[in-house]
Amino acid sequence: MRTADFDYHLPQDRIAQTPVTPRHDSRLMIVDRQAGTIAHTTFWNIDQLLHPGDVLVINETRVIPARIYAHKQPGGGKVELLLLEKEDDLTWTALGGGKGLTQGRPLTIEDGPGAEIIQVLDGPKRRVRFDVPIEPFFDRIGNVPLPPYIHAKLDDPERYQTVYAATPGSSAAPTAGLHFTDQLMQKLVDQGILFARVTLHVGLDTFAPVTEDDPREHKIHTEWCELNPETAAQINAAKAAGGRVVAVGTTSVRTLESAARALDNQEAVAPISGPTDLYILPGFSFRAVDMMITNFHLPKSTLLMLVSAFTGQELIFKAYQTAIEAGYRFYSFGDAMLIL
Repeated sequence: MRTADFDYHLPQDRIAQTPVTPRHDSRLMIVDRQAGTIAHTTFWNIDQLLHPGDVLVINETRVIPARIYAHKQPGGGKVELLLLEKEDDLTWTALGGGKGLTQGRPLTIEDGPGAEIIQVLDGPKRRVRFDVPIEPFFDRIGNVPLPPYIHAKLDDPERYQTVYAATPGSSAAPTAGLHFTDQLMQKLVDQGILFARVTLHVGLDTFAPVTEDDPREHKIHTEWCELNPETAAQINAAKAAGGRVVAVGTTSVRTLESAARALDNQEAVAPISGPTDLYILPGFSFRAVDMMITNFHLPKSTLLMLVSAFTGQELIFKAYQTAIEAGYRFYSFGDAMLIL
């Protein structure tokens, strides 16, 4: 297995810069693993591919407005902080944009608390301590951190949130869920399709390409996830009754398969709460997930490797080439794929 095996060329004009309105009007590619076929519809019609009793597992994490602008003291030079992970009430790991972010450097934030760089970590990463908790200031000083390949201004920050986002903590949206609207969710519920809610807080490392020649040497990013006892019981009951577990996005896949590994019996998942470093590569044995909804992912990314593991590498690359030729929109604001 080589990282180069997961590379492909994507024309720049295929990278979606703005979301579709309404959300459920995005295109949906249907990839049938057993038949090896590829078909096309719209996301609104996904109900035609699901059965009563199927359970859609959605990640209800909410993206925090974690891009903050500050000024170095003394001097007043402008810096950008991108908060990645909360360590305690006052301390965060952050990416620092700007020179001179040395240990002990004070920062000021207009209309916000004071801060200090307390440790220099790898590359641009810094450990930052605020005078008081930063969360109450997010509405005034925070900006939603869009992925680096999106250059268009987002007029409504809520378009980079799922309609069911509830638990703040992510640096990036679980983008497979961006296609759902309240109307579509109600239509699915009315047809006997279930929703189960989990949480996985997405880190920015999700966009990082694998740089090692052998992907097995790559150190996967750790993300915090939770699948509570009630949700575990709901998923296990649905599966026992013949329903299929449909993971909405790679984040739900990682949560479900992490939960499956906490079991020593024949059920689908166990409750879990804590960090997961599950790394899914071709050859992985899926225990909980029967179907997957996902967007189209970056070349050489761990996410593309995950969907290759689920679908089969040859079929997934056939699907990607078909999508490019058919004018599908790629990445966070792009179109979706349902893998049966």
